[in-house]
Amino acid sequence: MTSRAPLPARILIPVANPTTAEELIRLGARLLDPRTGELSAVGIVEVPEGMALSEGATRARAARRLLQRVLDYAPDGVPIHPLVRIGRGAPEGIIEAIAEQEADLVIFGWAGREPGREGPPARRTGPRRRDAIPPWVFSPTIDEVVRASPCDIAVVKHKATGEIRRILVPVRGGPHAELALQFADAIASGTDAVITVLHLLPPGVTPAVRAQAEHALAAFVRQHVGGPTRLLLRESANVRSAILREAEAADFVVLGASAPDAAGSGVSYLFGELPEWIATRTQASVMVVKTREALSRQTFEQLSQRAETLAAADRVAEEARAIPARVERWFGESNFHHAEFSDLRRLVRLKEQQGLTISLVLPTLNEADTIGPIVRRAIADLMERVPLLDELLVIDSASTDRTVEIARAEGARVVAHPDVLARYGSFAGKGEALWKSLYETSGDIIVWADTDVRSWHSRMVYGTLGPLLEEARIQYVKGYYQRPIVQDGVLTEGGGGRVTELVARPLINLFYPELSGLIQPLAGEYAGRRSLLESIPFFTSYAVEIGHLIDIAERAGLEALGQVDLERRVHRNQELDGLSRMSFVILQAVMKRLEGRRKARLFAELGSTMKLPRSTEEGLSLEVIELADRERPPMIRIPEYLERRLAAGRPTAVDVRAE
Repeated sequence: MTSRAPLPARILIPVANPTTAEELIRLGARLLDPRTGELSAVGIVEVPEGMALSEGATRARAARRLLQRVLDYAPDGVPIHPLVRIGRGAPEGIIEAIAEQEADLVIFGWAGREPGREGPPARRTGPRRRDAIPPWVFSPTIDEVVRASPCDIAVVKHKATGEIRRILVPVRGGPHAELALQFADAIASGTDAVITVLHLLPPGVTPAVRAQAEHALAAFVRQHVGGPTRLLLRESANVRSAILREAEAADFVVLGASAPDAAGSGVSYLFGELPEWIATRTQASVMVVKTREALSRQTFEQLSQRAETLAAADRVAEEARAIPARVERWFGESNFHHAEFSDLRRLVRLKEQQGLTISLVLPTLNEADTIGPIVRRAIADLMERVPLLDELLVIDSASTDRTVEIARAEGARVVAHPDVLARYGSFAGKGEALWKSLYETSGDIIVWADTDVRSWHSRMVYGTLGPLLEEARIQYVKGYYQRPIVQDGVLTEGGGGRVTELVARPLINLFYPELSGLIQPLAGEYAGRRSLLESIPFFTSYAVEIGHLIDIAERAGLEALGQVDLERRVHRNQELDGLSRMSFVILQAVMKRLEGRRKARLFAELGSTMKLPRSTEEGLSLEVIELADRERPPMIRIPEYLERRLAAGRPTAVDVRAE
């Protein structure tokens, strides 16, 4: 007996209304491969032409909140991920989501045709009269997705309620019928449902022809169905009426797409004329399925020829034109709010379902005034109240106040970064501490949060962590917030982020426009997947944040980045002298990356000293300071790190022997 095709490993379900999504989610769970399958519920935010795609950001957040409601519909043990995508139209967004998720099947819900429309809707291949029926089969959105054929497609019209006991599958053979039988078998699995397989013959066939058809049907069914089945052969001159008559006794009807053309009519039906006719008239729920049609060789040849004839200059120009739209779409789709992740128990479930561990790292340098409340709240909210964090590390950069003592008293594990990987030396700077924290922690996801923050809240952690747990495509998440500044002892809104606005943002827009949608690229709250973080270099000081963004965008793409609104953050503000030093180092780092990207020396010399004029009672002077961020290699290249990961049973993707 031929082995049965595997069930879909990734199923995408577009959701327009969460209150009607329950049956689609439950149906998708039945059709899913029980070993490796994942469901994705996608909401599409449509932004009309003439409006920037980024203007869909607020609606995308609302759509994500609505999608959270569908998570409860999935049976226990079935992974389901909510996704929101922005596009000019729903079909475009769905097709892109299918490609991104590498979906094997998309399941649409169909409410039925509008009242008063008679006759099966179809797409005409010739001229269309003004009074002709609209050019779609089930709906404009479904029709456009079917035309693209990005994967197998199922359209469900749900009518019946209660348990499914009787499933009808009319078959004529072919790949669509095979898919219909496979899905019917999956729906019936684990229940008492019986599948009736119906095959229609023309009236008056001889007994020999009937016996031959019955034998062929039985063999066909055995190949695709493992549960109980009832074979039914009927003679009928009217296929529609015969199927409709049998459907009256069924709870659920599964139909493969039928003949693509209505002979002699000039009309092309993407699913065939029969399925909608049945779905419209039967009282049972109906699912129509269509297999993906492979691209022809000619299609690939055409694509190849087109690529070869496109000049390099034209490709560069095309990419440049695409960047603004790409950034706008990213801004809308990857812009989160911490409130979306405030249900910490849900985050714990997501963490456990994915088998992940999470480390929180708090870098410190003379933070005695703030470190105590931060550690206390992080442990209480994220370890004791719910087990979201598996590890909390304070990595200290040789504080001279009581920072270390206070952190330990509150229950934190404290490590001095100069003591970590000592044989490689030690540099001063936050980036050095973060790099060494990779060695000192074990989590699959690492969250870093600044510790000079007053009125610290655990949203600084779960806000940046949430998108990583919800969306597999996201590898690194930056926080952003309102940054009030203290001037003369008075808290004033705005005024923070001066280096961002005067240095980082202009540089990004000039040289790395794909990153221009990041609101606070230098923010100190961010989280990432270890598999990515261990593969990128770290600048040792002020440039660590901008270095991360440039390197991750080039390595993993813009789509791997996310950002989250953390609302408000009050912290210690630096004097202008300190901001000037920070700006100088960030400029150096960007210039270094530009040279690396172009594989050429752009500048004869990059200065590493900064001259600061000083005016005192003794007179004028010029202070010369050596300011240059060092650069640590990817942690994956450090033998001690690889050995520690292997000893802990957490090997990396790198073969140690090759290092």
